[in-house]
Amino acid sequence: MVQAYKTQTGNGGPGDRHTRSRFRGLLERWRGDRGIWRRGLVVASFAVLIALLMLLHAQLPNRIGNLGSLSETFLPWLGVVFVPLLLVAALWRRSATALIALLFPVIVWFNLFGGLLTDKSSGRGDLTVATHNVNAENPDPEGTAEEVAASGADVLALQELDHGQVPTYERALSSAYKYHSVQGTVGLWSKYPLSGTRPVEIRVGWTRAMRSVVTTPQGEVAVYVAHMPSVRVKMRAGFTANQRDNSADALGEAIADEPVRKVVLLGDLNGTMNDRALNAITSQMRSTQGAAGDGFGFSWPASFPMARIDQILVKGVEPVSSWTLPRTDSDHLPIAAGIEL
Repeated sequence: MVQAYKTQTGNGGPGDRHTRSRFRGLLERWRGDRGIWRRGLVVASFAVLIALLMLLHAQLPNRIGNLGSLSETFLPWLGVVFVPLLLVAALWRRSATALIALLFPVIVWFNLFGGLLTDKSSGRGDLTVATHNVNAENPDPEGTAEEVAASGADVLALQELDHGQVPTYERALSSAYKYHSVQGTVGLWSKYPLSGTRPVEIRVGWTRAMRSVVTTPQGEVAVYVAHMPSVRVKMRAGFTANQRDNSADALGEAIADEPVRKVVLLGDLNGTMNDRALNAITSQMRSTQGAAGDGFGFSWPASFPMARIDQILVKGVEPVSSWTLPRTDSDHLPIAAGIEL
C-alpha cells in the first residue's frame, strides 16, 4: 500500500503530471494572450506608487497634518499589506505588466527592512535592560511588575506610572531591585547603585522623563527614562504630534549635553525609528532592535503589535541582543536588550 501511494503521488505520478499539465496550460494561455501587457495598468501604477512612497518617504511634507511622520510610523506595512493585495489583483487581471511592476516595491521593501528579518543577537552582554509602559489603568500592577522582573533585567524602566499604584510597583519590585527612583510618571529600578538622579525637562508641563547614573561593575552608564506625549490621528487635524516633536527635541538636547560617555535611553517615545520628528534623538543613538534584534520587535498595541514605539536606544555602548517580553495587562509589550559595556 505504501509503495502504491508513492507511485501515485511521488515524482512522475499522475498527481504530479496533472499539476504540471495545468501549469503548462496556464503558461500557454498567458503566452497566447495579446492583452497581457495592456491589462493591469492601474494595478501597475499602484505598485509604482507604493514603491515611491517607501523610497521617498522622507520627502513627504509634515506641513500638512504631519503626513510624513504618519507614513513613517507604519512604513513597513505599506509593503506587507499592499503588495500581496496587488499581487492577487495582477494575477486576477492576468497582467504581466503589473507583475513586473510589483518587483519595484518588493525590492524597495527588502532594501529598507530586509535586514530586520535576520537574527543579529550575539549573547546577553554585560548589562540587561528592559522598559515597559505599564498603562496608568493597568488592573494588575503587581502581576505586571512580577512579569517584567522575571526577565532578569539588571535595569528596569517603567512609564505611565499612576501615582496611586506606585507603592504597589515598589513593593513588587523591592526583592529584585535594591535601588530605585520615581520621578513624576516614570521610574527606574536597578540592581546597581543610582546617583545624579533628576527629572529631565521635555516641555510637557509635568515630569515624564528622568536621568540617573547607574554604577555597574564595568563602569558608569547614564540611563534616561522617557515617555513622550501621545499622538493621535484626527480627521481635520491629521497626525497631531507637535507636542511629542517638541519633547523629542528637548530630550535630544539633554542627551547631547550628557557628560557620561555611555548612555542608554529607555522609554515609550510614541514614534518609530523611521519617524523624522525624532531625529534629535535618533541621529545620535542606535536602536538595539535594529542593531541586534530578531524581527521588527513591534510593541504596540499589545493585542496586535503594529509599530515599535517603545525603544531602547544606546550611545557609547554595543547592543548584542534585543527582544520583546511576554504580554502583561498593559496595552504595550515590554521590551528588553543586552548591552556590552
